[in-house]
Amino acid sequence: MQRMLAESVVVLDFETTGLSPEYGDRAIEIGAVLLEQGEIIGRFQKLMNPGFRISQFIEGYTGITNEMLKGQPCCEEVMAEFSEFIAGRNFVAHNAAFDRRFLDFELKRAKRAYDGSCCCSLLVSRRIYQDSPNHKLQTLVSHAGIRQTGVFHRALADAEMTAQLWLSMIERIRRQYRMPIVFFDQLCELSRVDKLYTHRYLTNLASAKTGEEDGDVWS
Repeated sequence: MQRMLAESVVVLDFETTGLSPEYGDRAIEIGAVLLEQGEIIGRFQKLMNPGFRISQFIEGYTGITNEMLKGQPCCEEVMAEFSEFIAGRNFVAHNAAFDRRFLDFELKRAKRAYDGSCCCSLLVSRRIYQDSPNHKLQTLVSHAGIRQTGVFHRALADAEMTAQLWLSMIERIRRQYRMPIVFFDQLCELSRVDKLYTHRYLTNLASAKTGEEDGDVWS
């Protein structure tokens, strides 16, 4: 199977009625950007009607109101469409365990699936930006000097800023460890490495790359 570049992914974000579909919560918005070799070449954003009224807390937190959701397509319709957008792609999300729960749940209800892998930009950021005060998206955007686009807690804006954070981490690895190519699976592995061993892991990757280049097998 061909290895995928880290900067060729779908970056997605959900806004939801609560914390987990296991407790009856549903998605109310999805936003995603398609990165190809570090450039945004596609966007996907849809509101979706969960079939019940959302709480005042969620209205205040997201800025999405019950009035905005009236007449919007149901979750199944939106997710069937999104399954085409994500097909054949790996994906990234900030605090991906949360988004993956809703992605799996809503795609299953829509009788769709995806065949890519998932990586958490929050976990990677804990290794790359260890000096950040915390690893919330809003904090990291400021810490990494990323331009804010849109309003936090709206799905497309969060997805776009997560994409820029993701690319900033790849660039930092390239620059610091002189790695011209970073693969998606390498960042997935990094997200599972104890942060105390981040430097050793990346140094070993860079050394392996140099050895392969010397043997003329790097591609």
